[in-house]
Amino acid sequence: MRIENKVEGGATAPPSTTYPAGEISPASTRLRGELTAFGFMAPTVLIVTLFFFLPVVMIFMLSFTGLDMTNFGRLQWWLPKNWDLENYVKIFTNKFFPKIFGNTIMYTAVTLCLFNVGMGLMVALLTTNIDRRAGFLFRVIWLLPRITPIVVYIIMWKALAGPEPMGIINRYLLTPLGLSDGELLINTYPWVFVILTNGFVGASFGMIIFTSAIESIPKDYMMASKVDGASTWQTIRHVTIPMIRWPLLFVTTYQTLSLLTSFEYIMLLTDGGPRLYQTEVWALTAYHRALTSYFGNTQWGYGSAWAVILVIIGVVMAIIYLRIFRFGALVQEPKIENL
Repeated sequence: MRIENKVEGGATAPPSTTYPAGEISPASTRLRGELTAFGFMAPTVLIVTLFFFLPVVMIFMLSFTGLDMTNFGRLQWWLPKNWDLENYVKIFTNKFFPKIFGNTIMYTAVTLCLFNVGMGLMVALLTTNIDRRAGFLFRVIWLLPRITPIVVYIIMWKALAGPEPMGIINRYLLTPLGLSDGELLINTYPWVFVILTNGFVGASFGMIIFTSAIESIPKDYMMASKVDGASTWQTIRHVTIPMIRWPLLFVTTYQTLSLLTSFEYIMLLTDGGPRLYQTEVWALTAYHRALTSYFGNTQWGYGSAWAVILVIIGVVMAIIYLRIFRFGALVQEPKIENL
């Protein structure tokens, strides 16, 4: 409603806008909507800030200090004057650095290719091309390693790989065939069991994502490929795989970062052994240095330096994946042909 106010001299004051009782202005409505959105986001922002952002900043600062159990409470680690690069020098001059780095790359690459992405994709393709109920049952079975508590899961694997007569694999498979002397298989083939225990858990994650992506592909595409005479393999190669590039990028990137930072299965199964640093990976070394007395006093600063380098490796790998999967092309707006 426009109201014109008369002022002295016959001039008319600039019109003002008023709203009937109970009606709210658009600006107030917009402000209320923004405040509501910020209100819903505030708890998440607070939690992420307190339990993710601040710890990351603290770890980065700690990596430049020599803070450990012996000087805790005396060393003012937050002051720049107490910062140096000694921890990073110690890491790169450590004689076991090549061994730990090689273990990490090998463990991540093999587990990722064979299980987390490879087997996850294979199981998804198989279960989406058979009877729907049978595929669902098969996927439920594959989820069991993921939903089983870690300690129980590792105890099961130790029972499988135990020495004769308790070890199931030795007693009922290898010894009758003359392929084993009944020794503890985890000590004989540690990397095999490390990769298997982690791989079966990781494959279930990829299976879920890939199955959802495959089932969301329009059936018309599949039918058109069959009409054109394409075989099942040709349909998978030229229709299914290109249509799930987004899930492939997500699973590959997420599982790479997960494998780089996970160490709990290795810690419970071999704890980096059985021989010195034989199955020691980067994340487990950071844990041993910072949070246990594995090497003597807990070395929080030194362990933080190991963690910071691991974060940098993860970021570099994520960037490489974005280039390989051509992330820029994936996020482009669809091109509509001019008719």
